[in-house]
Amino acid sequence: MSKTTLATVQQAFNDRRSIYALGSDLPVKPQEILDVIESVILHTPSAFNSQSSRMVVVFGEKHQQLWDITEAKVREAVGDGDFTASKQKIDGFRAAAGTVLFYEDHKVVQSLQEQFALYADRFPIWAQQTSGMHQHAAWTELSALGVGANLQHYNPLIDEEVAAAFSVEDSWELVAQMPFGNIVQPAGEKSYQSVDERVKVIGLDS
Repeated sequence: MSKTTLATVQQAFNDRRSIYALGSDLPVKPQEILDVIESVILHTPSAFNSQSSRMVVVFGEKHQQLWDITEAKVREAVGDGDFTASKQKIDGFRAAAGTVLFYEDHKVVQSLQEQFALYADRFPIWAQQTSGMHQHAAWTELSALGVGANLQHYNPLIDEEVAAAFSVEDSWELVAQMPFGNIVQPAGEKSYQSVDERVKVIGLDS
């Protein structure tokens, strides 16, 4: 890999941020979003090459339906409590162009548990790590296209209703939701904990 390419990859990582002020006017064609998702699902690594991750992309009215379901379920959970902040957040997600739903297929995980009993208790953990890699890869690639996104976790609250609405397979477990759209307002400044407190280097000659 050339230094220029490496710098470009590193810049893409650095530029990825949580964008909450999103709109529905995408800077790219929807097919370019789908191209990113297909590339991510094909080329993101997974433990034991399990390929257990699944992704559902919803646009337009289906995207609106997703956040209508979410609002209804959160209202139900809140009950008589103050719903103002939750309403504002969900309205922000609803204003986006679409949402990527990240799933893990339990049938794949269970099959690996049966094949490799020694590691059976680890496969659910590795599946979550696999999903995390897919989320980060998709997020970074969307950012490189100039598409803003953020990551949400309304599961398992919305799982059943979303599965029914979008005909999602029973073995797919919802892990995260990523609304995406044009960037209405960029992310603010980000603070960083000291690298020295987070990275330990051992055995490197000076």
